[in-house]
Amino acid sequence: MGDVISIRVPPEIKREMDRLRGEVNWSEEIREFIKSKIEEYKRRRVLKEVVAYIETLPTAPKGTAERLVREDRDSH
Repeated sequence: MGDVISIRVPPEIKREMDRLRGEVNWSEEIREFIKSKIEEYKRRRVLKEVVAYIETLPTAPKGTAERLVREDRDSH
C-alpha cells in the first residue's frame, strides 16, 4: 500500500468530480498526474544541469564548425 495524502478543492470542482465518479477513477488519475509531474521536474533539473555544464565549456574558435564540416565532406 502507500501513504495517504489529501487535497482541498473548491465545492464546484468536487461536484463535477462526483458527477463523473462512475466514469473516472480519480485516485488513479491523480496518481498518474503526480508521477508525470515528478518526471517532468526531474527532466527539468537534469536539463538545467546540462545547460550549466555546457556554459562552463570553452568556446570553439571562429570557423571551427566550417572547417570540421569541410574535413568530413572531403574524407568521403
